[in-house]
Amino acid sequence: MRKSNKDSIDIDQVAENPGLLPYAHHVGSAIIKPLDKGRAKGNAMAAMYQQTDSQLTQIKDQVELLIKQAQILHDRISISERIYKADAGFKPVLNKRYYVYEKKDETWVLSMISPEEWGTKGPYTYIATCEMLADHTWDVIDKNEDVSFA
Repeated sequence: MRKSNKDSIDIDQVAENPGLLPYAHHVGSAIIKPLDKGRAKGNAMAAMYQQTDSQLTQIKDQVELLIKQAQILHDRISISERIYKADAGFKPVLNKRYYVYEKKDETWVLSMISPEEWGTKGPYTYIATCEMLADHTWDVIDKNEDVSFA
């Protein structure tokens, strides 16, 4: 046993940097447990996947909503083009209901007369009830399910 000159501490049994030891260096030291790195990484990755999946689902829902809105707008443009090509003996007014009919030659007619006002047998096939919006597109309020807009 070697003793230091200053005091009676055995130099062979003392660490130079006890705070850097991977274990407790005396009885009163805090308990040091090794970190299970695999478990910590696994938990972190599970949390990361949960968060990113949640965010991707949210983005997917937003994209689907945008696609739906674009399809509705596309359909409104398509029907508006057909209505503007229809025969009309008047200038349509905003936010007033009009009725679209199809003649026997398959051309469309825009009318102020509703299907009920024609009586039991109207001269044309009823297509739809519509209203001109402020942007001058047409909103279809009601349509004949037996007739295609295409």
